[in-house]
Amino acid sequence: MSEARAADRHPVDQMLPAGRLAVLGLQHVLVMYAGCVAVPLIVGGALGLGTSTVAVLVNADLFVAGVITCVQSLGVGRILGVRLPIVAGATFTALNPMILIGSRYGMPAVYGSMLAAGVFGLLIAKPFAKIIHLFPPLVTGTVITVIGLSLIDAGAGLIAGNDESAPGYGALSHLALAGAIVLLIVLINRFGRGFLVSLAVLIGLAAGTVAASFMGLVDFGAVADAAWFGLARPFFFGAPQFPVAAIVSMCVVMLVIYVESTADMIAVAQLTGRELTENDIARGLAADGVSGLLAGTFNSFLDTAFAQNVGLVQVTRVRSRYVVTAAGVILVLLGLIPKLGEVIAAIPGPVIGGAALVMFATVTAVGIRSLRRVEFDGNHNLLIVAVAIGAGMVPVVAPAFYGKLPDEIQIVFGSSITTTVVIVFALNLLFNHLRWGRPDAPVADQASTPDGTPEPATHPR
Repeated sequence: MSEARAADRHPVDQMLPAGRLAVLGLQHVLVMYAGCVAVPLIVGGALGLGTSTVAVLVNADLFVAGVITCVQSLGVGRILGVRLPIVAGATFTALNPMILIGSRYGMPAVYGSMLAAGVFGLLIAKPFAKIIHLFPPLVTGTVITVIGLSLIDAGAGLIAGNDESAPGYGALSHLALAGAIVLLIVLINRFGRGFLVSLAVLIGLAAGTVAASFMGLVDFGAVADAAWFGLARPFFFGAPQFPVAAIVSMCVVMLVIYVESTADMIAVAQLTGRELTENDIARGLAADGVSGLLAGTFNSFLDTAFAQNVGLVQVTRVRSRYVVTAAGVILVLLGLIPKLGEVIAAIPGPVIGGAALVMFATVTAVGIRSLRRVEFDGNHNLLIVAVAIGAGMVPVVAPAFYGKLPDEIQIVFGSSITTTVVIVFALNLLFNHLRWGRPDAPVADQASTPDGTPEPATHPR
């Protein structure tokens, strides 16, 4: 193809030289890497999985993230992929439900519910693209706030331990190590510049692991025995199981993922100047649904668009979707290196927890920022937020609160995220969209972007 014809292409569709593609793609991987691998590390620690098992989850996580990233950027016919520079990765939204399902039913139920959520996601991708206006900042901001708050407990457990009666619980050395990592991340953000700031969490993890090795907390013994190349076998934990409560909970998570991904797709479309149609959004959401099918099969996690990479598109002003394709290929290759998974799985809990506290608190802060765009005067929005957060935080502050209810109800309402989603969505409909008994009452709709969709998400997943 001539240079003149290539120049006529939209910047999103322009192919860059191979060397530049590789470098820019690697940059995208570095920005999202810490957030992506944090999910299997936290799930493994919370469920007491062995280091080798966590390594399997890490490799599967990177592999599936790479596949979905390629699907989003390249597209598959007219059915999958938004064809924008979208980087996919494991979402924090599914953490709490996964831990609940895993602790009650086991890992086969976790991945069975993901398979079901993937099918559910594919079925509703197109209809959801039509009703995105029902998820304004009032809903998304409340949910994002509770996601961050509910996960802080998991981060603290990684640092201090989960058994308060254990002799080493809350060891001063562990607390000091986590605190030093938080401080390092803060200092990098304060005094660093440009790309260095976007790597603050990754640098914190690397520095923390080095420090932990001198404290005798790191054991890389399993790395030598791991293969250089390989893919985790499908259904590593056995045949998937499908408890109804687990499926319902994970399907609610898929709805939240769709809200996040839609916001990020809109943000990237605005940054790149590419017109985004309803069909484009539906194809992008369908790719997230496919992540559920792949995750359930290859022992991975539900994926969503990574907002930190949206920010990188803005900083670099590189709009080519093929750069993200290169990032996806790199992720796939990393996912095929079991030795790498063992190295990451060997990172001790206090190191992961210190970095996770920052990421989770950032999620909460972004939720609060989103709520700032909501109109609270002359309506019931404050009540909606209060009830949703209050009910949503009950399982976090009182884990045994629903202990005497049937297991099915515990799985759904024992998750702060699913509880919050159900309540805030229902109350928003009740007060702001239905006019029962209020024929003259104005509908106090929440703040939104000019096209009526939720604001772009900017929190790490």
